[in-house]
Amino acid sequence: MKDNPVTMALLFDFYGDTLTDKQKDYFDLYHGRDLSLSEISENEGITRQGVRDVISRAEAALRELESRLGLVARYGHLLMSANKLSEAARDILEINERRYVNPGIKKRAEEILKLAEALNGAPEDGV
Repeated sequence: MKDNPVTMALLFDFYGDTLTDKQKDYFDLYHGRDLSLSEISENEGITRQGVRDVISRAEAALRELESRLGLVARYGHLLMSANKLSEAARDILEINERRYVNPGIKKRAEEILKLAEALNGAPEDGV
């Protein structure tokens, strides 16, 4: 049974360069291109069990790195914090517009929103 595809993709994005070329290839075929173990074994000329072993070792290596380094978890927390910052900045902009119309508050809230969205990978062209 496959692990959560999003989790596996994130682990691979963060730690995939630590895998061997064969592990990277089989991992990508299995998780990225959604080929079955049988399809990969036929294409690569090895047994289904051989393919499974390579993929299992790759998955274990990725999980081990995450348990030691925690980069994927930190990234998730960063995105969640950036989303909360964006939401708070939007709330401040809305409250300011309805009650205060203070240009200083508007400017600072827009700066916070722009930075939070940049952390989230959103384009930095306007608010």
